[in-house]
Amino acid sequence: MIYILMGVSGSGKTTVGQLLAQRLGCGFHDADEFHSEANKAKMHAGIPLSDEDRWPWLAAMRAAIDAARAEGRTHVFTCSALRQAYRDRLTPPDGGVTFVHMKGDAALIAGRLSARTDHFFNPELLQSQFDTLEAPRDALVLDIRQSPEVLVDTILQASAR
Repeated sequence: MIYILMGVSGSGKTTVGQLLAQRLGCGFHDADEFHSEANKAKMHAGIPLSDEDRWPWLAAMRAAIDAARAEGRTHVFTCSALRQAYRDRLTPPDGGVTFVHMKGDAALIAGRLSARTDHFFNPELLQSQFDTLEAPRDALVLDIRQSPEVLVDTILQASAR
């Protein structure tokens, strides 16, 4: 099983993803690991990424997803995956990926971003992420006002069905 926790920056993808991977006893990769230095520099400068910036990043993530699936490993990934086209690129033709949409309102997330000091993402980009976000067609949607532990419990309960 491959899990991809998606949503705008500051929605808690990494926190919940790491906890989920720990509970499952599986690997974890954050999408930031797959970004080029040029992409990170653009975002740090407050410049939104274009699709041309994103395609190599998504291809690298897809290769990691394919590798985990080929080895039969459960793995947790995080990725903003804001548009359906991005989620389509991350999903193998036969599926095998569960998207979990970490959903919250802009005020809550802006507050989280303002408290974050150790990340390259420029909080000024948050509105552009909300503007780009397309609601996923098939995803487990979580309310990020809940604790990470409750969110992980919800994911695990939904997976058991």
